[in-house]
Formats: sequence, C-alpha cells, structure tokens
Amino acid sequence: MARLRSVVLHSSRALLTLVVAGIAIAAPSPAQAHPFGDPQTVAISFDEQRPSVIHVKWRVGGPDDLTLLGVALGLLPKQRVKADGNVDYRYTDPGIVGASSQFADYFLRRIEVTDGARECAGQVRGPIEALALKGATAEFACPSPVTSATVAVRMLTDLNPAYRTLATGPEGQRYVYEDGNESHSWTVVGAPATNSAFGQLAAVIIVPLVAVAFLWLKRRRRAVPA
Repeated sequence: MARLRSVVLHSSRALLTLVVAGIAIAAPSPAQAHPFGDPQTVAISFDEQRPSVIHVKWRVGGPDDLTLLGVALGLLPKQRVKADGNVDYRYTDPGIVGASSQFADYFLRRIEVTDGARECAGQVRGPIEALALKGATAEFACPSPVTSATVAVRMLTDLNPAYRTLATGPEGQRYVYEDGNESHSWTVVGAPATNSAFGQLAAVIIVPLVAVAFLWLKRRRRAVPA
C-alpha cells in the first residue's frame, strides 16, 4: 500500500511539472520589434485615370513595430520600449500612430517619388483606419504624365537598418528595399486606360465604318457612266 502511495505521489509531481512547463511554453513572451521578422510591404501602382499620379501603399510587418515607431515619433511613452529591446505593445497603438500628423510627415520623408530629376508631391490619404491591418496609402502627383518613376523607400530603417520592405508593382514587377538599396525604378506596363479605350473603340467601330465608306464610294464610281 505504501509503495502504491509513493508511485501515485511521484506521478502527481511529474504531471504537475509537465503542466507548469506547458504553461511556460504557451504563455506569450514580451513583444519585440521585428527587423528580422515579417518584412514590411509596399504596393506601387500608376493611376490609369490620372497619368501623372502614382499610388504607394505601405503595410507594417509586425504591429508592435508601430509601437516602436510611435515612441520614436514622441506619440507613446519611452517606457514602452524596454532596455532589453522588448516592446510593450498595446492594441490602441496603431490607431494613435495612424491618426497623427507626425506619422503622415514621417511617411512622406521616408518614401519619396521622383519623375526623372523632378520630385512628385505626396499626400497621405486619410483618415487612416486599422493601420496595422490595412496599412496607409499616399498619392504622389508628378509634374507631367509618367511612364516610369523612381521610388525610394526607407521606412523604419532609421530605427534599425535591418528592416526590409518587399515591394510589388505593375504586372508583377518586384523589388526588395533594404539598407543600401533604397531606390528602384518602376515602369508603366501597357498604355493608359483612356488611350486603350479609344484604341479599342477605333478598332471596333471607326475602322470598319471607314472601310465600308471606301467600298461604297468605289462601287458608286464604277456605276457612273463615262
């Protein structure tokens, strides 16, 4: 009987140890910034209705990176970033950062668009909602219609040069922005929608009408007696 009691006691202790270990593994660790985690993304597109406008949409890699940015911009207390690099992320942080003019200014300082040697004026579209999930978009108006543009992306690399940004452009164009590779030239693929629509209209309606008129005139001339 005593031996059975001893076995039960040891088994209970072993089970308790496993439970405690499982809790320790499952418990969330303090949030950290993600310079080596999920990369940021940027989507670059040319406005088909306005040939001089370029859209740049940015999304953060990890939501706690927005906490780090908020501290750097003076929007959140410095104590939110610990001495060991851990970040005290809170669900309200993206809203605070996205609603601030500091973030819009930072966006336009760290992402720049030029058409050749001319700078394109940028404006962040707002209000920004769900910054961590949906990101933020800026429109860059160039001095004249563009067929190519150079886009520089330096988001968060001032906080840590290890941050990278995966970028996509028209027709599957891709590029990886990182420290030392901050600029890339993007080109328009195909003609603007307005020209394309006009070309299709001409091909479908105008050209056949011209051909019919030509044949009618040719037959009429043959029918007129000399």
